[in-house]
Amino acid sequence: MGKATGFMEYARESYPERDIPKRLHDYKEIYLDFPNEALQKQGARCMDCGVPFCHQGCPLGNLIPEWNDLIYKNRWKDAIVRLHATNNFPEFTGLLCPAPCEGACVLGINEKPVSIKYIEFNIIKKAFEEGWIKPEPPKKLTGKKVAVVGSGPAGMACAWQLRKVGHDVTVFERADRIGGLLRYGIPDFKMEKYRIDLRVKQMSKEGVIFKTSVHIGGPNYPVQKLTNEFDAIALCMGATNARELAIPGRELNGIHLAMDYLTQQNKKNAGDKDLGFPIDAKGKNVIILGGGDTGADCLGTVHRQGEKSVVQIELLPKPPDERASSNPWPQWPMVYRVSPAHHEGGDRLYSIMTKKFSGENGQVKKLHLVHLGPSFVEIPGSEETLDADLVLLALGFVGPDKKGLLTDLGLTLDARGNVATNAKKQTNIPQIFAAGDVRRGASLVVWAIAEGRQCAKSIDEYLMGASPLPD
Repeated sequence: MGKATGFMEYARESYPERDIPKRLHDYKEIYLDFPNEALQKQGARCMDCGVPFCHQGCPLGNLIPEWNDLIYKNRWKDAIVRLHATNNFPEFTGLLCPAPCEGACVLGINEKPVSIKYIEFNIIKKAFEEGWIKPEPPKKLTGKKVAVVGSGPAGMACAWQLRKVGHDVTVFERADRIGGLLRYGIPDFKMEKYRIDLRVKQMSKEGVIFKTSVHIGGPNYPVQKLTNEFDAIALCMGATNARELAIPGRELNGIHLAMDYLTQQNKKNAGDKDLGFPIDAKGKNVIILGGGDTGADCLGTVHRQGEKSVVQIELLPKPPDERASSNPWPQWPMVYRVSPAHHEGGDRLYSIMTKKFSGENGQVKKLHLVHLGPSFVEIPGSEETLDADLVLLALGFVGPDKKGLLTDLGLTLDARGNVATNAKKQTNIPQIFAAGDVRRGASLVVWAIAEGRQCAKSIDEYLMGASPLPD
């Protein structure tokens, strides 16, 4: 630790953002530059806490105190080496991760935690700007062939780690571009997609093969071809089955799954023209069902399309402003959070159950709701109706797609419908492994990367008997 009193001298600073009226006219990332001098002070806030609980909070086991200290000492090139030792894509986590490390920060017991996420992102940002990120092809090849199905953060991390130890790696993606939900589920104002392209370019130069628009299990690529041509297979397809809302009126036009809405806008941003029936919030009364990150992503997109009004509805009660006694440090703090999209406008309602939709001429016009009391009991007489021209269902996911690949392979599923594996990420078929949301259910980007790295090590051990890859 470079400055023993830093946590007492410097306050936490938030990441500077572009002015709201200006950023609502485009889909560019909302963040401004964080001056190096300010970041050094934030790094100096990292305490000599003895036991760094931030390690416990981070699924990747990032060496957080080490690179915080290196930033304080202005040793940026050393910092990216320590950061890349545990995290393949700090630009993804630095922008998108909710930072469980900060929830576990010792300073967070009675002060605002260290700005770990901001420091992490700026390390990789500077590394790209300075040209420190360069392809590093493996020096020796094993001759073993591995297929990675799915190109989200789990698949990309798994593929990159396997290539580092010299395996021939092919990544198959069902969509027309690489990135999975990073590409089509995350709005550009949270992360512009050139960041994915930079990594794909780097990995391609290192020898990873990427194939898009390949639906394995479909007529053009039967699963037998996959199992016959590759020595090992990593399934990293995510958990893409959206949770539905089976209530009267669901069949009305104007009610859409959040991912259909977000994907269409991201494709439009990428320059695609033939997008089918447009889902657009312009001039409409919009209701978003779901109070999580996907709901907030929809909210920010709605603002940029120019809605008439927007309400985000949550079934659960509003979280407390401070930790409850039942939620002590270093657990993840279950507190009220406000995303940049919420600062941009819109209303939020809690403890609400949607009862039905109604409309005219096949188009949704009203959402009928009831307020909930303790234990989700409906409050008599609390029924209410809201105008709704567009309804977006951001209700989470219920597991991977069971049709095609998983059933054709004959894989065992767990009680929640995810792919069942042992501790080594190996399925009931020894040749096949699984990582990320397809195995653990919908989760965080940081968990996906961690799972992909662990899966790569297990595959390497399976193929070679031992592996130099880190745990």
